Amino acid sequence: MQTENRLFDDFAKILNGAAGTIAGMGREAEGAARERAREWIGGLDFVARDEFDAVKAMAAAARDENDALKARIDALEAKLAPPPAI
Repeated sequence: MQTENRLFDDFAKILNGAAGTIAGMGREAEGAARERAREWIGGLDFVARDEFDAVKAMAAAARDENDALKARIDALEAKLAPPPAI
C-alpha cells in the first residue's frame, strides 16, 4: 500500500528548484569571473600568440636582410680599400 504525501512532493519540488537555481548561479558566476579575467588580462600589455608569431617572423626576416646587407657592404669596402703597402 502506497500513500501519497503532498508534503514530500512539495519538498522535492522545492529542492529540485533550488538545485536548478544554484546551478544557474554557478554558471553565471563562472561567466562573470571569466569576463573579469579577460578584462584584467586585456588591461595588461599582453599580446595574442598569433601577433607575437607575426612580429617574431618579421624580426627574423629583418635580421636576415641585415646580415645580407652587411655582407654586401663588407664586399664593397674590400673592393674600395687601398692595396696594402709592401
